[in-house]
Amino acid sequence: MKDTFKILLKWVILLLVLTPFALSAQILRDETSLGLVKQSVEYIYNQRFDEARENCKKLSMTYPGHPVTYLLNGLITYWEKFPLLPSSPARASFEKDMKKCIELTEGEKNPADEAEYLLADLSARGMLLLFYTDNDLSKEAFPLAVSTYKYIRRSFGYTSVYNDFYFFTGIYNYYRVAYPEAYPLYKPLALLFPKGDKMKGINDLHTAARNSILFKAEASSFLSAICLSFENNYEQAFEHSKYVHELYPSNNMYLSMFIKNLLLLKQYDDAENHIMRLDSISNNSYFRAQLSIYNGILQEKKYHDLKMAEKYYLKGITDMSAFGYYGNEFAAYGYFGLSRISNLNNENDAGKSYFKKAMELADFEKTDFK
Repeated sequence: MKDTFKILLKWVILLLVLTPFALSAQILRDETSLGLVKQSVEYIYNQRFDEARENCKKLSMTYPGHPVTYLLNGLITYWEKFPLLPSSPARASFEKDMKKCIELTEGEKNPADEAEYLLADLSARGMLLLFYTDNDLSKEAFPLAVSTYKYIRRSFGYTSVYNDFYFFTGIYNYYRVAYPEAYPLYKPLALLFPKGDKMKGINDLHTAARNSILFKAEASSFLSAICLSFENNYEQAFEHSKYVHELYPSNNMYLSMFIKNLLLLKQYDDAENHIMRLDSISNNSYFRAQLSIYNGILQEKKYHDLKMAEKYYLKGITDMSAFGYYGNEFAAYGYFGLSRISNLNNENDAGKSYFKKAMELADFEKTDFK
């Protein structure tokens, strides 16, 4: 049975804008520095970390002690060490950068700079919350989530300032309605928050995905996840994952997300080509474990080699165990696959056991590659 507190915490945090970057007033008014920030975004998402660091150094020289430099450095750490785990040596520097940004943005400031500093504050809080919740660190996440809510409420007054705020309004409007629908236990909690609108949320995220400066990738990945998990619309999810993959073709996570959508649409030939590409470009053990699960699906569904599929699934599940809570989604896919294979082999008890394990790990049991 799922830990209901974890589900509750995840939902509360989904209500917090998980913005990956922030800009302060000085940099916004400085076209040269703003250009460096935009370029850094491209470098980070395309995994060109050395070049992103060089830009951060330039920004630090122009604006020493500026919040944006801490955010960018923390973001480089997050993506370069992805997935960032509690045991990672890089965790300390990541948390230090984000907490320093929060400290700098919450000091005294010119009222005219409120929107920019609010973005910076929420960005740092959002990245910390993303790290904590992805790793099931409820003890750290919950107090930060509680303290962040007042800043979220304040941000509602700035939605007309930047197109980037459509990312936030989209996340809030959609999940405010969709999450209580998916988990009725939390409908009473939802009443404590202002009403949402799923269609407006989707439209806002579309606006952010196509028109924002900084949040195209995040908005697109959220749209793909929403269409996949809440809407069960694989075709729409595919369009969003394709867009973000083409936007950042060197990003392993977005390539993997695209592969997942191809497999769900049973486009096995195209999926196999992209699996081979991910295999050739990534030495990251997390993505290598994902590849085992993907290859298991190919062997099961395209080649109908159940023995080989079983080997891949078992290897993927074993390799994912190194990533703890972070690996649950893909481990669930592996267990769903083993359950299907067991049932085809008339091993019904084993099939039930594997299915139970999958359900314990899966947030959305319909995403199972049947």
